[in-house]
Amino acid sequence: MSDVKARASSPWKTAVLAGMASYLDAGALVTSGIAIGGYYAVPLGLGPGTVGTLLGLQTLAFAAGALLGGRLGDRFGRRRIFTFSLLLYAAGTGLLLVATGPVPLYAGVLATGVAIGADLPVSLALANEEAPPGRKGTMVVFSGMLWLAGIVAVLGLSSFLGVQGLRGGRILFAHLLLVAIVVLLLRRTLAESAEWSAARHTAHSHPTVDSENVEFSRVRELFRPPVVHALLATGLYYAAWNLGANTLGQFGTFLWTALAGGEVEQFSRLALLGLPVGFLAGLAFLRVIDRPARHTWFAVGSALIVVAWALPALFGANRVTLVAVLLLSGLGNAFAGEAVYKVWTQELFPTLLRATATGVTMAFTRAVAGLAALATPAFALGHTRLFFGLLFGCALCAAVIGLAWVPRLAVAPGPEQGPAGTADPVLRTAPVPTQPSATAA
Repeated sequence: MSDVKARASSPWKTAVLAGMASYLDAGALVTSGIAIGGYYAVPLGLGPGTVGTLLGLQTLAFAAGALLGGRLGDRFGRRRIFTFSLLLYAAGTGLLLVATGPVPLYAGVLATGVAIGADLPVSLALANEEAPPGRKGTMVVFSGMLWLAGIVAVLGLSSFLGVQGLRGGRILFAHLLLVAIVVLLLRRTLAESAEWSAARHTAHSHPTVDSENVEFSRVRELFRPPVVHALLATGLYYAAWNLGANTLGQFGTFLWTALAGGEVEQFSRLALLGLPVGFLAGLAFLRVIDRPARHTWFAVGSALIVVAWALPALFGANRVTLVAVLLLSGLGNAFAGEAVYKVWTQELFPTLLRATATGVTMAFTRAVAGLAALATPAFALGHTRLFFGLLFGCALCAAVIGLAWVPRLAVAPGPEQGPAGTADPVLRTAPVPTQPSATAA
């Protein structure tokens, strides 16, 4: 693909089409929960154990897909991998759409999980690499807005369908299949990442390096300083923050009904009420993500998340504290959490390891969340204060990592500092939130 064509693509067009991975990720997770756990359960004779296994497999498949797709994206290119991943996603949603028994459901959740796991790391890398200097964080964070859009679309469809049983589930999966096909066709108009192409060309042109340099295209460099420090910091931050977010997403309705005596419809309305707040806050954050003010906004968001989980830990789980968790964490997540984690993964890792590192940290986080989910219902009921105390502790750990550790990490050199992805023993050390222009090469 020519460099001219690569430059012809609009950064916003690339950001939207790459960011649709987040839309399809959220859409797959929410749709699977509603359709398999609700619409399909009775007609297809799915017991609680089967439903739990299906949804758990989808999470674990995501972890495997992130590991595989991230590495393949660094080796063979962003465009090729996210094309194959969408084909697999369409096949998986097609199976879920026409399923008449457990076998196609198992195949469908595995296919969609692997596909979206493989798609996210390479799509984020492409959005970052094709963005102009000073706007890279904006393009990456924009994907989080599409993640919210995916949730709203599925919840909106399920709220106004007016149908139940198999037909309701099939409509939801048909929506995902249609979106996946449209995005696949539009993605065919995108060029390969010019930055990745240049880095790959440099790696092939200089297959050997002297002992003072670091060959960043080799996977083993992920586990050597300085890259391993970034891998540990981003992985631990994302996993610690995500435990609370995943618990609220997967088990929010359960906690509301079992611990606070509320009704499912009430919680759904509260969740829908909080989404526009998060969306508007995210739009505001887009204006500062590439500026020094990012650090202050991140600190405020982290504080909101910590306070949110402290309330049920201190005062017990009731309707007031759970609503506070929902609203405060939703607002805080617009300025911290996954949004900033995605930016860090693009800034801290060199081009030929960027998707690999993102895939590793995403896989680790989803695996931790999947294992924690196995014990969540029983633990929340039997040891409620301790349960929320642990989630508060995880949120506090994430805040400390983001405020004290990440700013001390070495930032990968940008294109303006040398050839993208080339071996360079000197990485600039700078506070990530206060040096937005120093994006990864």
